[in-house]
Amino acid sequence: ACSLLRSPKGFPKLKNDTFLRAARGEQTEHTPVWCMRQAGRYLPEFRETRASQDFFATCRSPKLCCELTLQPLRRFPLDAAIIFSDILVVPQALGMEVIMVPGKGPTFTEPLKEVEDLLKLRQKVDVTAELGYVFEAITLTRHSLEGKVPLIGFSGAPWTLMSYMIEGGGSTTMAKAKSWLYRHPEASHRLLRLLADVIIDYLVGQVAAGAQALQLFESHAGHLGPELFQDFALPYIRDIARAVKSKLKEEALPLVPMIIFAKDAHYALRDLAHAGYEVVGLDWTIRPQEARAQIGKDVTLQGNLDPCALYAPKEKIGELVKKMLESFGTQRYIANLGHGLYPDMNPEHVGAFVEAVHAHSRHINKH
Repeated sequence: ACSLLRSPKGFPKLKNDTFLRAARGEQTEHTPVWCMRQAGRYLPEFRETRASQDFFATCRSPKLCCELTLQPLRRFPLDAAIIFSDILVVPQALGMEVIMVPGKGPTFTEPLKEVEDLLKLRQKVDVTAELGYVFEAITLTRHSLEGKVPLIGFSGAPWTLMSYMIEGGGSTTMAKAKSWLYRHPEASHRLLRLLADVIIDYLVGQVAAGAQALQLFESHAGHLGPELFQDFALPYIRDIARAVKSKLKEEALPLVPMIIFAKDAHYALRDLAHAGYEVVGLDWTIRPQEARAQIGKDVTLQGNLDPCALYAPKEKIGELVKKMLESFGTQRYIANLGHGLYPDMNPEHVGAFVEAVHAHSRHINKH
């Protein structure tokens, strides 16, 4: 399905726009559903496609990204596709080396240690030169989807990327990265600004390539408290939404809905509701009613089933989904997990989740 011979324009007509309608706050017949990490290692066909390839080499192959993005849609009636890529392609575009170490995860060969290390980063990034492979993957996938469902593009948010660049990989405390916020606030802002500028161009480029919605992942928000988030995360999250929208207008590109997912940032939900995003994604640690009360009626919510609920028997998954839909309401809502799928999950249980969302939301809407 993924041949590279199509032109970027003249995309196929969209057949199922439920996800986009929900994101914009319009009525939907059923609640749309997709899953973070839906193109992932829980699928045997994913493991087979990825088997011999280096992870980031896969990210740089538009054909493979297209294939991996389409795999979950062949199995499940999901309402959206999300391009297969990784948030760490942005630090790579800044000139940092990241390798995927089996059993350990992404690892930076030379993380940022001193403020002087910022000088090693590219200060001006041509996103088409550095990240054009993602744009190609998006264009190819948008054609190959044949209008089945919308395609979501994404990026990591500045603080989350900064934390990886300083920690050199995953961390339970983020102590090295957070120490920069306390010891080197000016340098931290310089780095965050540099990241935000690249992310803005990168997201606009994804829309130009064919992305129909954008999600910003502030995956490490939970390591910040309200004050640090207010100073070092929120201003950039706001600025990205504002700048992306103004550039899309300038370039006469579609104004696509934007989603902010700041994991574990309950303390900031009110601020995130006013940060300029059409959708606020939620992790599983907040009650739907509380989130709705804080975020209000003018923003769509997305989430928030505990991913581990998918280990439950299928009937139990159905009950949990029904309860979640009753709590959120079926409108101005996109069903999802509160984080990504895990590699050892049973694909049939993912299918049960997706089908339960459709069946229960249709039933609730009728009655």
